[in-house]
Amino acid sequence: MRFYLLFLQLLLLHSVGVAGEETIVFIGHSGLPKTDLSTLQRVYTGRVISIARQEVLPLNYPPGDPLREQFLEVVMRQSEEQYTGYWLVRKYVGKGAPPVEFTTMDALIKYVTSTPGAIAYLPASKVPMGANIIFKP
Repeated sequence: MRFYLLFLQLLLLHSVGVAGEETIVFIGHSGLPKTDLSTLQRVYTGRVISIARQEVLPLNYPPGDPLREQFLEVVMRQSEEQYTGYWLVRKYVGKGAPPVEFTTMDALIKYVTSTPGAIAYLPASKVPMGANIIFKP
């Protein structure tokens, strides 16, 4: 059953490229290994804080950014209100803070390449040469 759900998630991610929006690709600092969609979903909800024994730091775009909206819809299957509300509750009960937000893609890419454990998502066409792609549907 778990394999079937993962397959559906991957199919959904792939179909985004066909529908006119670009496929989302996850990059990570050079020390991070490849991972799966389920793990990334848990990273972005604070339920997983390390991959292969390396602490991770997920990065995000600010609310209203079109790429964030695509990420929330396709990857997290949540609305902005659901995601923001989830993090408000988690923060209130002392279970962590939401991913750090960057307003520009260039700043986000620079941070990922220079910060151990950093993870971010980008449109496939914007992935820089030599980037450590940790998940690509």
